[in-house]
Amino acid sequence: MNYELIDSGEGRRLERFGKYILDRPDPEVMWSKNLREEEWKKADAKFIYDNWITKPNFSEKWLFEINNLKVNLKLTPFKHVGIFPEQEFEWNLISKSVKTDSNILNLFAYTGIASLHALEKGAKVTHVDASRPAISWFNENLKLNNLEDKPVRFIPEDCLKFVEREIKRGTKYDGIIMDPPVYGHGPHGETWSFSKNLPNLLDKVLKLLSDTPLFVIINAYAVSTSPTTLANMLQEKFNYLGGEVTSGELTLKEKSAGRTLLDFSD
Repeated sequence: MNYELIDSGEGRRLERFGKYILDRPDPEVMWSKNLREEEWKKADAKFIYDNWITKPNFSEKWLFEINNLKVNLKLTPFKHVGIFPEQEFEWNLISKSVKTDSNILNLFAYTGIASLHALEKGAKVTHVDASRPAISWFNENLKLNNLEDKPVRFIPEDCLKFVEREIKRGTKYDGIIMDPPVYGHGPHGETWSFSKNLPNLLDKVLKLLSDTPLFVIINAYAVSTSPTTLANMLQEKFNYLGGEVTSGELTLKEKSAGRTLLDFSD
């Protein structure tokens, strides 16, 4: 992956995404910077006070490579750029697990990096996100990889409502991926709360699994729930399937001092 966590400290992280170096805030970074300020000034873009400050000739979007795939990255008003590098472990798991014609459901799918990995391996993908801009971004990424003719459905809808409808239709999936936020809003005023709605969503998702499921992947970033607590919840709900429940923290290793950073919270 063409990414590098260069340095961190004093509430910020310095990262390279392909050809650009970004300076972004991270409230979990409560230690001193390791590199000198001259190195931090090399950033092509810096997010500060809810705005990006960029150097001249900074592109509105740029190409980024992950495994054999290409994606467009962009600066968003929420400090993110369209990819979370710490999720590479999950993408690799998807690539190793899916089979040709596996039916995969990706909920809260964002710009679709997980969907791309499944499609590349021959899976059929249903990509669901309440944000139409995120759906459009995923469509861009599909075309970059010449995957637009693959079996994929774009669903700009509230994830919980979509799952309820799929249960009524009797649809089954071999693998389910979920990346739910702490809070969110659907296209028709629906509200999402991780702590309030996740148990209900898990109960419903169980009804969508095929007789030979490959995986259920949940990325619970920016929540206070610990990996152990979430694993216990999953063990209780999915125990009847057999298999194994594993949990852990998604992290990145810093180049300058070897420190480990957790996934990027909101």
